[in-house]
Amino acid sequence: MAADDEVSTLAYTARRIRRHLRWARTEGIGRLIEEDRLNPVDRIGTAVAKRRWRRRAGRPPGSAMPVYLVGLQRSGTNMLVRGLDAAPEVEVRNENDSTLFHRFQLRPDPVLTAALRRSRHAYVLVKPLCESHRVDELLALPGVTPGRALWVYRDVDDRARSEVAKFGDANLRALRAIADGSIGRRWQGQRLDADTVALIRAHDPHRLDPHSGAALFWYVRNSLFFQLGLDRRADVLLCRYDSLVAEPAAQVRRLCAFLDFPYHPRLHAHIAPRESHGATGDRRLPVDPRVRALCDELTDRLDHAAADARPETTKVVDSG
Repeated sequence: MAADDEVSTLAYTARRIRRHLRWARTEGIGRLIEEDRLNPVDRIGTAVAKRRWRRRAGRPPGSAMPVYLVGLQRSGTNMLVRGLDAAPEVEVRNENDSTLFHRFQLRPDPVLTAALRRSRHAYVLVKPLCESHRVDELLALPGVTPGRALWVYRDVDDRARSEVAKFGDANLRALRAIADGSIGRRWQGQRLDADTVALIRAHDPHRLDPHSGAALFWYVRNSLFFQLGLDRRADVLLCRYDSLVAEPAAQVRRLCAFLDFPYHPRLHAHIAPRESHGATGDRRLPVDPRVRALCDELTDRLDHAAADARPETTKVVDSG
């Protein structure tokens, strides 16, 4: 939902234009088109395939399973969205969908519930990254088919580098607002316990550089996975982005098993297998040492949890 202190429409639009221009300069126009799915040929082709599936095998309204893709911005979630969008059984509601989202934040729960109940697809993929702290509540929404959630995390250095390249010091400014109490109802400050707020203040975000701020924000948001008890839930799967790019076929099979979804190679056809960068040697950013220690500890904990969360059932390959 919109915060009380959200900026005006004009200021918000100007900020988005500046961000896209900066992103285009640093990453190239092609990367921007891919990032925001701006290619009309791809979008039309996907829409046609889904319409055909609905005519041939559409499900009764109200039977679609919601799948919430959550975690933290710049963690590789668009790669998963693109893959699942290739499946005609999946209706994708990305965070730029104005029906469900306002400025990348979910509209009130009844709007989401109504959209889920209208769908004639087998699955509805919703990406409420700003509401990742509410994923337990979203999974408990009444009146819809029980859903599942995918929590995606990425190497802290690669994520911080990508965050600062696209959004500048946005994470750092959010941490400073949390520390001084001016965050208001903005999503970055939601469901943070007193210990977390104290930890942010103890690391004095006013003295941190943007990359260190992005790393500390990574720690705060990904810590919610454990604080919310999501590691103990059978309906939540922890996904490591770096594993996905290193072994896309194996990781997509794992995801399909979790969702009880038929595996098909097209789900990862857009991912060229490559060695994960990781944060070793000169790829490690000069992050504040105290922040680095926190992130290294949480990385180990996340990696162990992701390795333990392996669905045991192998699903049938869809050859269609």
